[in-house]
Amino acid sequence: MKTDIQLKQDIEAELMWDPKVNATQIGVSVDEGAVTLFGAVDTFPQKWAAEAAAKRVDSVRTVAQELTVKLHADHKRSDSEIAKAVLTALTWDVSVPKTVTAKVVDGQVTLEGKVAWHYERDAAARAVQQIMGVSAVFNDISLRPVETTDHIRAAVEAALYRQAATDASSIHIDAVDGKVTGDPASSVRWFAPR
Repeated sequence: MKTDIQLKQDIEAELMWDPKVNATQIGVSVDEGAVTLFGAVDTFPQKWAAEAAAKRVDSVRTVAQELTVKLHADHKRSDSEIAKAVLTALTWDVSVPKTVTAKVVDGQVTLEGKVAWHYERDAAARAVQQIMGVSAVFNDISLRPVETTDHIRAAVEAALYRQAATDASSIHIDAVDGKVTGDPASSVRWFAPR
């Protein structure tokens, strides 16, 4: 286990190494292994690149992200310009259903609506994160279950049989209220779909 000082030095080095991050603007503190990033960054993508860089460091398990986005004057856009770009990004992304809507206030985008799958929710956030002028993205999209619990259980069991490296029949699957759980004692290795 690394000491707090070693962990801080490793995170600072990783931030300096990452070309997507301006490390000179980011402070790092470590207290009993808990990492806090603070300071200001120039763009919203830099904020998440800094967090990703910190998480790449061995022994980092938690990161408190306290970075603020202070856009350069040449990156600032009006809310109406951002809204237009957000609409285009959501419309052109094939993974984002038409049920997703957005509102823009002071450069902050709030995504709303209902989707059937978590990947659709993530796709909507990814679609708008890189837009110039965006200073924050709040993902308030909710998931609406489209299938019954029995159908979900059957689909997960079928996926395990297709993908299991060993005997999938030894895994017990439960599905309650849209949440699927498997027997943790099972030693079956399986691979997620690509």
